[in-house]
Amino acid sequence: MSEIQFVDTVVSVRRVTKVTKGGKRFSFSAFVVSGNQQGAVGCGQGKGREVSAAISKATALARKNLIGISVRENTLPYDVQGHHGATNVLLRSAYKGTGLIAGKSVRAVMLALGIKDVLAKTLGPSRSPQNVVKATLNALAKCRSAAHIAKLRGKTVKAITKGETAHVA
Repeated sequence: MSEIQFVDTVVSVRRVTKVTKGGKRFSFSAFVVSGNQQGAVGCGQGKGREVSAAISKATALARKNLIGISVRENTLPYDVQGHHGATNVLLRSAYKGTGLIAGKSVRAVMLALGIKDVLAKTLGPSRSPQNVVKATLNALAKCRSAAHIAKLRGKTVKAITKGETAHVA
């Protein structure tokens, strides 16, 4: 049995300061996206006195919070839009060979997820990397597989993919 290979991407590292009576205390905040490139991805934020400690905490939290995403070949099953705070992200499925046409934060999520062909656009006034990642995960959580949709409708996958509809007289 082979061990699962995770892809971890550090999206942002920030130095934060706590002002106390004796002076300033510096610490670091890291935001990491982690995935297995087979349909599972998660994000996490960690804080520590050193950058490496913050990254390791964020990575552990990201791997703990993995969510499963429905992926069709190397792209999304259909176009989807997600939001978090004031950030909106539009994800569109693309033909094979298109590549990842996305910003840094969305690209990190797609690479961790294992998606190779997608078109993405970040909308809204807030372009914070953390909000963009969370909006992307919100959009991806809306994706459903054909089997799941067929079960909800009480039909077979074949009937749904062929596009058979009931004719109204």
